[in-house]
Amino acid sequence: MLANDRESHRRIFITAWEKAQAGRPLEPVEAQIVEVLRRHPEYHPLMTDADKTLGRDYLPEHGESNPFLHMGLHIAILEQLSVDQPAGIRGLYSRLMQITGDPHETEHRIMECLAEALWTLQRNQAPFDAASYLECVERAAGTHRPGH
Repeated sequence: MLANDRESHRRIFITAWEKAQAGRPLEPVEAQIVEVLRRHPEYHPLMTDADKTLGRDYLPEHGESNPFLHMGLHIAILEQLSVDQPAGIRGLYSRLMQITGDPHETEHRIMECLAEALWTLQRNQAPFDAASYLECVERAAGTHRPGH
């Protein structure tokens, strides 16, 4: 998404947080990162301990979730919404917002579908299936129409 290797990717998050804490101007993607981080105070300590954070593995088999993957999915959803791609995601987001009343919760519901779509893409080594992804979001919004 933001960088090709894990350390560079993580460093982008850490640098954005450091700049925000120092009151320095942010690039647009840094502003998105900081917005997501502000909604995740549990990740703030990771942003202030770069030496430990940059090399750490987050292993699902140890019950850990990867905070950088989580935040990256948030940013991917924000980007999808900004350009309405796949087409219709913005409308589905609006429907979910009517249900949850909370942008963060809405993103989390969409995130489950995005994570599933990405896992399927990787497992099948096939192109991103936008139709299945949107159907999943429709189900999350309670607006799925059979055959649609």
